[in-house]
Amino acid sequence: MPPTLSTLSMPSMPSMLAQTRERPIAVVKGGGDLGSGVAWRLWKVGFRVICTDLAQPMVIRRTVAFSTAIYEGRAIVEGVSAERIGAADEAFFAWSQNTLPVIVDPEARVVDIYKPEVVVDAIMAKRNTGTSLALAPRVVALGPGFIAGTDCHAVVETQRGHDLGRVLWSGSAAPNTGIPGVIGGEGEKRVVRAPADGQIYGRRAIGDMVQAGEIIASIDQTPVPATINGMLRGMLHDRVRVAAGTKIADIDPRSERSHCYSISDKALAIAGGVLEAVLSIRS
Repeated sequence: MPPTLSTLSMPSMPSMLAQTRERPIAVVKGGGDLGSGVAWRLWKVGFRVICTDLAQPMVIRRTVAFSTAIYEGRAIVEGVSAERIGAADEAFFAWSQNTLPVIVDPEARVVDIYKPEVVVDAIMAKRNTGTSLALAPRVVALGPGFIAGTDCHAVVETQRGHDLGRVLWSGSAAPNTGIPGVIGGEGEKRVVRAPADGQIYGRRAIGDMVQAGEIIASIDQTPVPATINGMLRGMLHDRVRVAAGTKIADIDPRSERSHCYSISDKALAIAGGVLEAVLSIRS
C-alpha cells in the first residue's frame, strides 16, 4: 500500500498550506464529466485541485470523470491521474505525487480546511445545495439554480447552443429544459433510462457498438435495451441503485470510439468559461 499523509510524519497544516500557496488551491464540487472537465483545465494551468463528491456518484461518462476514483481508487482523465483519499490532509501527498485528490465529502467541508482561492459548484443539481459567496474569493457555479452576484461571483451557461460556456456576471443561466441536447442528430432517444427501481448491472462495456433493442444492462432482473444504434458512451457503475426513469446510459450515434475516452466539447467549453471567470475575478 502506498504511503499517505496519515502514515507519514508531516509538518503542521498551516505550514503545509503556506507551501501550497505558490500554486493556488481550487475545490471543485462534483467530479462528473462536466466537473472533471473544469478540474482538468484548472489543473492544467497550475491550480492544485481537489474534487469532492458523494459516496456513490451518479456518473454516466465514468471514463472521463475523476469521481470514478471513488469507486475504483484511481482514475485517469486525458493524462491527469486522480486518486481517492480518505482524509482531507492526504491531499498534500497526492499533490506531491502530481495526482489530483478526490474525496467523499458531499458538504465540501474541505473548503473550511483549505481556504481555497477558488470554489466551483459543478454538482449539476439544477439548484443551489449550499454554495455561497463566502466560500472563497472566487466562486463560480455551473448552470441553472444560481444567481450571479448573490450565490456566486459568476455563473457559466451549461445549455447547449449559442451561449454554451458564456460567463454570466448577473442573473441566472437558462432554466433546465429536461431535454437532452442533440448529438449526431439524436436527442432524447440517445439517453437510456431505468425502466424500474433497482440496482443496475451492465451487460455491455463503454466503447461497445450496440444495436437498437440489444440488451445493454439490467435493473435487477429487468432487461434494459439500447434505444438507438451507436456506441455506448457512458453507463452508471454496477450495483448503483436507481429509481425508474433515472438516466443510466448514453449512446452516441456518431460511433467515434475516441469520444468515449476524451473530455467532451461541452465540458471543455464550460471549463473555458470557468477559467475566464476565475482569471477575470483575479485581475
